[in-house]
Amino acid sequence: MDKNEVYNKVKEFKNKYPRTIAWRLKKNSKVVQMHLNPGEKVLYAFCGQKNANVLDIITTCVVAVTNKRLIIGQKRVVFGYFYYSITPDLYNDLQIRNGLIWGNLIIDTVKEVIHLSNLDPRGLLEIETKVTEFMMQEKRKYNNQN
Repeated sequence: MDKNEVYNKVKEFKNKYPRTIAWRLKKNSKVVQMHLNPGEKVLYAFCGQKNANVLDIITTCVVAVTNKRLIIGQKRVVFGYFYYSITPDLYNDLQIRNGLIWGNLIIDTVKEVIHLSNLDPRGLLEIETKVTEFMMQEKRKYNNQN
């Protein structure tokens, strides 16, 4: 497994959609990278601000879609980090709010609602497609097993 797998995918997203506001991508990517399980592959990754306020630009996080789940990692400025894992059985739906300058993504889970803001509006369709297709595919597998 490449130790910069997550960072490379986030950097690719950031280069493709430069209006997304995000800082310290390497540090945030490391949080996700260290929580990958053996055999888990990163299919897609993007970055944004983990909050609902477009004026708050210091809560950058990295979101990775793996072959098993959705992972959100956020390195704290001084020490420590925040880590969230969303498995397909806990995922409800996804909402997009496209604004004039930035877009927002709202991920609804069984336990909480996660807001991601300051995303380049041109990247919202790609994010929605990747996340939704993965979750629908995994939920189908889960339903077929039961």
